[in-house]
Formats: sequence, structure tokens, C-alpha cells
Amino acid sequence: MDMIARILAGAMLAAAAAPALAADDPTETAFRTTYKELVETNTTASSGSCTLAAQRMGAHLAAAGFTADQITYYATPEHPKDGGLVAVLPGTSATLKPILLLAHIDVVEAKRADWTRDPFTLIEQGGYFWARGTFDDKAMASVWVDTLARLKAGHIKLKRTVKLALTCGEETTGAFNGAQWLARNKRDLIDAEFAINEGGGGRTDGKGLVEGGRLVAQTVQVGEKASQDYRVETRNPGGHSSIPVKDNAIYQLSDALIRLRAHEFPAELNDTTRAFFARGGAVFGGPVGAAMQTVATAAPDSAAFKAAVAALDHDSSFHSTLRTTCVATMLDGGHATNALPQRAGAIVNCRIFPGHSFDEVRKVLEGVFADAGVTVTTMDPDHVLAKAPPLNPKVIGPIETLVAKHFPGVPLVPTMSTGATDGIYLEAVGIPTYGAPGIWANPDLNGIHGLNEHLEVASLLRGRAFLYDLVLAYAK
Repeated sequence: MDMIARILAGAMLAAAAAPALAADDPTETAFRTTYKELVETNTTASSGSCTLAAQRMGAHLAAAGFTADQITYYATPEHPKDGGLVAVLPGTSATLKPILLLAHIDVVEAKRADWTRDPFTLIEQGGYFWARGTFDDKAMASVWVDTLARLKAGHIKLKRTVKLALTCGEETTGAFNGAQWLARNKRDLIDAEFAINEGGGGRTDGKGLVEGGRLVAQTVQVGEKASQDYRVETRNPGGHSSIPVKDNAIYQLSDALIRLRAHEFPAELNDTTRAFFARGGAVFGGPVGAAMQTVATAAPDSAAFKAAVAALDHDSSFHSTLRTTCVATMLDGGHATNALPQRAGAIVNCRIFPGHSFDEVRKVLEGVFADAGVTVTTMDPDHVLAKAPPLNPKVIGPIETLVAKHFPGVPLVPTMSTGATDGIYLEAVGIPTYGAPGIWANPDLNGIHGLNEHLEVASLLRGRAFLYDLVLAYAK
């Protein structure tokens, strides 16, 4: 089980049984068509086209009544297949700022030879949809397209303008990133009071509802860590391997990395993680639950806080949530099998708790290594830093109300992602971004990024209903 499911798996309340599906929805057929078309459009970096997928989604919006000036397609000459779209559904208020719905439409690579089924043919089997992107992130993307199409075609009057950004490049490091490009080049186009994105969602107890499982939690993501790579390097004159000396670039690097392994960044909390430990601890119970609640309430310099942190650090997920982490992920060194190495290097990947700069962490690493012969270089100094959005009642309140309505008895837990989403680019330009609950997964994450990705049919349809109501709650 992942962290959220472990926290709440013990809370098997009768009220958390499978939520009933909505009554027959006459718009469901159109939604399924949109979802199928998006999933079956290959958007991998190697052979797909986000530009084509965006055009196809734009056609659905145009068919619902969006005019040409309400849909903006974008791409750059250097990345013609990595395009996306921004759609704008105008509201009536001149004072309320818009909301932005964000979803990436690119997917992780998938090889037909490895999969049980064709990864780019949507198959419904055993109560699940199977194909690459069924979950990440074409479920949310298709729900957003469907939501705007239904609002437009239904002539539903909204006070607040609703915007939609479909972007490419989230899944591939170093690729053209549509969210980043929009934030840097089309800030006015995507301007919003806040954005709703991936990153939240529900978790089952280990089995899908169709298999008799239970939904044990819904989560709302409020903030995330920043990811940064550092190049750690040692150099040496080298020499012939037949005459070895202890002054060796590889040994020097190894000693530095051993010191890194022993180093712990201090535990810290923000509003989101404090709420996470408080709510999770109250439901989990037992010694772990007590430690979670102590972390949430005790003074950071108290013995009780330190003891609780020590207890929670045995769990790698809790450990990561409580602090910045840095870990060696790649190694290189030497130039010949019969020569003493002239250079050795490692990549150290850090996941940085909000509120700390890349340079601050670089200096901490230099202090940990405590060796002038070990250099530390920030690999991407221009990468954006995470900015934690507030637990804004205007955002969280409607989520709490609708989770209680759509998933009665299922607790809502705020989380901070220890990974990364495209929300980081919006937060960097002043658009707080939240990961919405609704669509759920099993603790194994249903093959996301791996083989045979799948999404429970009930999860998609109930998530669609929840997210539609959420947009209405924000915009009406």
C-alpha cells in the first residue's frame, strides 16, 4: 500500500463502502467518446503528437459551441508535435477572477510487445478501462473537456470565467513543457485566482470497488516539493593502476556519498503536512497514529516532537514528507581499466521542502561532504522552486462539502506531493494550484507509468460527476 492507504486502511468504516454510481446520465455516451479518442491518440514523446490530441479535443469544444476566439492552440516551431490548447468559457462577473483547469495530455512510453493489450486501444474489461493514459492524465483531461462542453452546450450561466489548459511534456524530463511555456509566455491567457490539477485523488483498500474493495480516502494535494539535481565531482591527476595510491577520485567520491547517506535534513512542517499528520493520525490510531498527531501538535524543539519524528522515520514515505531529501541516483568515473581515475562523479537528486532555495541546499551538501576537493554544481539553476499554496477555505471548503456528498464517510486528507506536477510552474507565477480528489486508484496505482495501465470504470464516472460539481461550485 502507498502512504495514504496505509494511514487509513484500518479505518474500515461501514460508511466508507462503495459509493453508488449516479443514475443514467444522457451525457455519458458523449463523454466516453471524448475519453476514447483522447486515450487512443498516441501522445508519447517518441512517436506521438500532443498537438493532434489538442486539436481533437478542441473539435469537441467547438462542437459544443465554443467560438474560434475562445480556443487558443499553441505550439512552437521547434516542437511542432508538443502543442496544446487553452479554452476560455466566459463568466458574467467582472470582479471574480477565473479558475484554471489544468491537465497534461502526454503519456509515458508504452511498447506493444510488453503489454497484454494494445496500449493505444481503449478496452473495457472486468470493470476497468485498459490502455496507456487511462489514468495519467487523460482521465482528468477528458473530464475537463467534457465539463466545459456540457457547460457551454447547456448554456449554463456562470459568474466566474472557467479556463482549461491542456499541456504536453509533463512526463519527460527535458522535453518542451507546455505548462512552463504558458506560464512564461502566455501568463495573461491563463491568469486565474487558482488552478485545479492532478495530484489528489482517492485510494482503495487494495481492491477495486468492482472487486468488493472499499474507498478508504480522498486526498487533496496542496503543494509539492521541488526537484533538483546536483552534480558531485572529484578530480585527480591519476596515474598507472600498477602503482596505486590512496588519493583516488573514486574513493574520495565514495567517502562523500557515504557522508550523504548518513545525513538527515531537519524535520519540518507546513500547514498542509501538519493537517496531513493530524487528520491521518486521528483515523489511523495506535502508536503510529499517536506519533503522527504528536508531530502535528508538539513544539518542533520538544523531546516529544523529536521522539515522534524518530518513530515515523521508519516509514520512508513519512520520512520524505517531513523534510528535504537528497539521494545519489547515478555514478560515473574513470577513463581506462588500467589507469587511476582522473575524475569521478555522481548525480544527487534532491526533493526540496517548500521554503528552501536550490543554493541553500547546495551549500548544505558542501557542508556534508566537508571536502574542498568535492565540488557540487546545481544542474538546473533556472528550474522553478516549489511554492506551497495556502489551505484556502474558498478552495478547500467546496472540496470538503462535495467529498461528503459524493463519498459519504470517506475522509479527506490534505497532502503535499513528494514528487512533482506541472502545478509547480503555475505556482511560480502566482497561480496557487491544487490537486483535486475524485478519481481513485488502488494502492499499486493501477500500472501508472508501468505495464497495463488501467482505471476502474466506476472511478472515472464517479470522478467525472464529482469534478463537474466542483467546477460548478467554484464558478456559479
